[in-house]
Amino acid sequence: MSSQKTLIVITGATASGKTSLAIEVARRLGCAVISADSRQLFREIPIGTAAPSVEEMAGVPHYFVGTLSLDDYYSAAMFETDVMQLLPRLWQTNDYVVMAGGSMMYIDAVVNGIDDIPTVSEENRRRAMLLYEEKGLQGLRLELLELDPIYYRQVDLNNHRRLVHAIEIIYQSGQPYSRLRSGERKQRPFRILKFALDLPREELFDRINRRVDQMIASGLEQEVTAVAHKRHLNSLNTVGYKELFAMMDGTMTREEAILRIGKNTRVYAKKQLTWLRRDPSVIWIPPTTEGLDLLMKHLSRE
Repeated sequence: MSSQKTLIVITGATASGKTSLAIEVARRLGCAVISADSRQLFREIPIGTAAPSVEEMAGVPHYFVGTLSLDDYYSAAMFETDVMQLLPRLWQTNDYVVMAGGSMMYIDAVVNGIDDIPTVSEENRRRAMLLYEEKGLQGLRLELLELDPIYYRQVDLNNHRRLVHAIEIIYQSGQPYSRLRSGERKQRPFRILKFALDLPREELFDRINRRVDQMIASGLEQEVTAVAHKRHLNSLNTVGYKELFAMMDGTMTREEAILRIGKNTRVYAKKQLTWLRRDPSVIWIPPTTEGLDLLMKHLSRE
């Protein structure tokens, strides 16, 4: 293997097999795994985020799994800073580090860098979220149109998270979000190999459906009940929790909620794949032993 310091990125759609492949690669190389999953960070919700179990992680150092509480604020910019500080320490003992996950903003923050965005205060985060809670998506759109018409024309106006994020940064910085976004790619002083798991859509959707069933069997409903008093937090504004909160409110039956979790997870998976298909640096491999062999061959010849 090359002595060049290498970050091996393993990504793909949800339920495609990223975690198991990453752990197997790390075991073969004797290196650590960095989770690039914006929800596995939170220790209270391991079932709904499909966080790796203690047994799965045995013998492989893992970072950014269950390290935060639901109340803690975290962002892609903070992830970039934390990972860039961690990598040199990990490379002191091994030339390889595996980073695995499906949060594309987190992966891009490490691979390409992210603009220097100010850390948003709790007050401004609540202010932006309150706008969404009281006036909905249209209220966010109108606020962004007034504060930053340039970014308004660029952003997905149906993605409330992006809108809230932009507005809270404008509140914090006092200037348009578009002015803070350079879009420049940072040069990294290490080799990056990015692999994505590729499998037929029918097989992927079957995996998603089976994962949802397994989550329910493992106690997802009990997990959701335990954190329901914190449902206003952005960390719980995610698939699996939203649908079961609706069930608890009586606006959806249990059967409807479970079916909706599967449907919304499949929609999310399609968005992940659309993001990845735009990236020419991605090496597509199957989630099988053949894929593992292809990945290891790439490492040896690069």
